[in-house]
Formats: sequence, structure tokens, C-alpha cells
Amino acid sequence: MTTTVAAEAATAGLPSVRPYESYVYAYPHKTAYRPLEDRPSLRSLWAAEPKDALSLYLHIPFCEVRCGFCNLFTRIGAPEELTTRYLDALERQAGAVRDALGDEGPVRFAAAAFGGGTPTFLTAGELERLCDIAEKRMGADLRSVPLSVETSPSTATADRLAVLADRGATRISIGVQSFVAEEARAAVRPQRRADVEAALGRIREARIPVLNIDLIYGIDGQTERSWLVSLDAALAWRPEELYLYPLYVRPLTGLHRLGAAAGAEAEALEQAAWDEQRLRLYAVGRDHLLAHGYEQVSMRMFRRTDAPREQEGPEDYACQTDGMIGLGCGARSYTAALHYSFDYAVDMREIRSIIDRFTAAEDFSRAEVGRYVDAGEARRRHLLQSLLQAAGLPVADYRARFGTDPGADFPAELAGFAARGWLDASAPDGLLRLSPAGLAHSDALGPALFSPGVRAAMAAYERK
Repeated sequence: MTTTVAAEAATAGLPSVRPYESYVYAYPHKTAYRPLEDRPSLRSLWAAEPKDALSLYLHIPFCEVRCGFCNLFTRIGAPEELTTRYLDALERQAGAVRDALGDEGPVRFAAAAFGGGTPTFLTAGELERLCDIAEKRMGADLRSVPLSVETSPSTATADRLAVLADRGATRISIGVQSFVAEEARAAVRPQRRADVEAALGRIREARIPVLNIDLIYGIDGQTERSWLVSLDAALAWRPEELYLYPLYVRPLTGLHRLGAAAGAEAEALEQAAWDEQRLRLYAVGRDHLLAHGYEQVSMRMFRRTDAPREQEGPEDYACQTDGMIGLGCGARSYTAALHYSFDYAVDMREIRSIIDRFTAAEDFSRAEVGRYVDAGEARRRHLLQSLLQAAGLPVADYRARFGTDPGADFPAELAGFAARGWLDASAPDGLLRLSPAGLAHSDALGPALFSPGVRAAMAAYERK
């Protein structure tokens, strides 16, 4: 894919679009959430929900360092026994949520994940307690369901990995981002390649079935040659999965502050050049992985074709349906009618304040912050999160859930995608699937499906 964005748009007779508008990993976005005036009880929210195939997510908001590109809900370090207080609060929350699920019908978890932050910031003993919260408080059988855990090179120690392997972890995801020292420094991610390789060796020694390695493209100074150095260094470990992320510079992050301090407000030409660099590196990475025995699952996710399928969890964190239980102050929960969480921030002082409020809380029986999801938004969410998968959306599945067709519900949006060549015209009848160009432009296509109401709420969100 070497055609420029401008040339592609001209060919289609359409105005140019930015290929990197936003990474859509959930919809509606958390910046569209607001304090809930009615503060509904969790028991009422979950009373009529199917509870026989829930997903469980536990969020640990701590890291040893914060990378320059990171806008996740996480803080650096945990002084004065903060991790103990956090786990105490997590246990209180788990008890309240499990009570709210009730005993009227079967409650079963079909998948689990520990994310952050960096869950392995916790000590081995604290990870044991985290697993106990999931199992003894929530009732999740971690040894019989897919369990994915995020880690970092500095915290992937043998004792922590041994705990996770023993407790049933089936997937470890490690954020490497780049094996090239200069690129790691440019991304404000202090690490040594020797330490990264040692961590990968320990993960393989732990014999956890699925290893995922995260890499980033679009870093300042990165070239096709240096990008291939990182790709080949990752491939040497034969990871079952690889995620290739385009670099974003988000407000309130370290890279954004560096740019602002240097007076480096990106002009239109600079932005276009960066877009072209990322599109080019995406194509190089995609083609390299496809040539080395991987299949594309989404714009970001690639899976080794001989990877163990029975061990894997939800693909690319796609949760088109509902039934997500999130524990921790950075986690979301999804019911059919409401998506809810706690307050969201990127600024470190605000994050510390939110964590402090979470650890001091005693009552977790009500939803505090969220966004109600009506029938139209549910359709939009299902289309968006299905279409962003390489496998596409079977129209029959959509019709069975909503009683309508996506083409009738979203005629303008789908016509626009088709006009740009983003839909696969060769897909079998009844399958709505992106073309290679459409997958490459997932971060433009996803936001194009946001509703006016969600867009307005996101625009009105006050960053903190």
C-alpha cells in the first residue's frame, strides 16, 4: 500500500481523510461518559442480563514508569502500601458486584483478563491475592477459561510469571514497542534490549501458551529498515500473537508535553508526512508478518497461523455483545443498557486523586459514571466492533440480534466506505468485510461510525 492518502482520495473523487483519527477499542468512548444522576444500583442493572458467559476484567493502575505516548489510566509507583489498600478496595468491590449479580440464575465467566497499568507491578504474593479475588470473590474458574495478563520487561520476573502460570494464565502480553534503543528513547520508554530479551526468555520458560508482543510504528527517526529490525527481533521468539500499533501523541502525555515545550505544534504538511510514514510502515509490517506465517485479525492484531486456538480469548478485545464485569478504578462494565466505570483522567495528579477515592470507598453497590446505550447505539457498536475485525460482519448475525440489516440502518456511512474502496467487493454474499485499504484505515473508519450524540459528548469532555 504505497499510494498516498491524497492520491487515494483524488482517485475516489472524495475529500482527503486523516487515516489516524482515533484507535477505537471500545464504544462509546470513555470521554463520552458522565456522572449518572440516578446512580442506579448494580443489582437493578444486572437483574435481567444474561450471566452465563460473562467477561471479567481486573484493572491494576500502577506502572514503574510512564511511557511518553501513554494516555492510559495509570500512575507511577505505589507508595505507602497503596497496592495493599487498592487490593482491599478491589476485594470490597468484587464482593458488592458478586452480590449484585444475584443467585437467580447461573453466573459463569467465559474469559478473564488482568490489565492496567501493569498488573505485574504487583508482587508475586499480591498477584496470588488478585487471582483469589477473581476466583473466590467473583467465582471465576481461572484454570478453565482464557486468562490474559499484561506485563512489561521490567516486571516479567520469574516468580510473578510462575504464579500466573500456576493460576491458569493462557496469554501474556508484553509491551516492547521497539527493540531499537534510539527509538525507545524517542518514545520516552527507558529500556535496554538485553532486558527485553531476558524478559521474553523468562516468559517462554514459564510455558504460558500464548505470547503477544506489542510493537509501535511511527516513532520519530524510525525507518523501514529499523522497523524490520524490531519485527525480526520479535519474530525470533515465535510469538503466537503480535500487535502493531501506530504511534499517537495524545494530550497530557509525555510526548505531547515535549512537543508543546519545543513549540512543535504539527502543521498540516508535517501531519500529512507523519500519516504517510505510518501508513507506509503499517504496510511493511503487515506484509512482513503475512510472509512469515501470520494471519491478520484486525488492523493491529496478527496471529501465528499454527497458534493454539483453544487457548485464546476474545479477538482484539472486540466485545460486540454485552456482559463485561470490570473491577478496579480504570475498568469498564457493560450491560445492554448502560456502560459504566469510574471517573477518567490522564493527568497524574487527577489519577492519584481518583485512586485515593477508590481505595477509601466502602460502598460499591451503585454505578457512578457512565453512558446509557439505546437501541441505535447498540446497533452502531455492533457494526463498528465487528467491521473492524478482518473476518467482517455476517449480516445474518446482525439481523438475528436487531431484526434489521446494517445497510438499512447505516446507508450513508456504508456507501461512503464503499466509495473509498474500504469495503471488500469480493466478499461472499451476506458478509460485510473491509478491504485491505479499509483495514489500513480502521482508525478513520471507526470514528466515522460514532453517533452525533457521542461525538458531542466527547467534544465537550474537559481533559484532566
